[in-house]
Amino acid sequence: MSCRAAQISRDTAETRIQVRLSLDGTGATDIRTGVKMFDHFLSQVARHGLLDLVVTASGDDQHHVVEDVAICLGRALNEALGEKKGIVRMGHAVVPMDEAISMVSVDISGRGLAVISAPFDTSMIGDLESDLVRHFFQTLAAEGRITLHARIDAGVNDHHKAESLFKALGRALDAACAIDPRRQDSIPSTKNVLEH
Repeated sequence: MSCRAAQISRDTAETRIQVRLSLDGTGATDIRTGVKMFDHFLSQVARHGLLDLVVTASGDDQHHVVEDVAICLGRALNEALGEKKGIVRMGHAVVPMDEAISMVSVDISGRGLAVISAPFDTSMIGDLESDLVRHFFQTLAAEGRITLHARIDAGVNDHHKAESLFKALGRALDAACAIDPRRQDSIPSTKNVLEH
């Protein structure tokens, strides 16, 4: 199997972002975005998705940093998957964290679409603006060219709700990106192509 990894950089007037992603990792991370809670949530995606992830980010405000990290991570995911030969393609996870529970389902379809139901009761989760959780998922789906459904089904503590959502994302990506040995050389689509 070839190395399923990618490195993406983005330099704009607002941000400077570098992302290195390996799909066949161990969950190792080195994440520094300047937003501690966002770093924590990205680490959860990597740890529970068995992705090796390095993120270095700086920018003029939190919205731009979160958005541009999602752009780079989505592009890295798409690039690392290559032609998508042999992948399972679809994956889902339901993940609890204490009183909270979330569901994420992904289809590596080549079509970027996100349906998100993530209500939060507070405007901030630690040092992260709550609204940016939804924006991260939407941008990741668009740039990664994946169909993504994400839903928080229960919870009282916004940190727990968000963390269960990010953990579920990691588990769903791990399942969808896995290689199915029964179809290592074929693309999992009756069209025989998943747009890149």
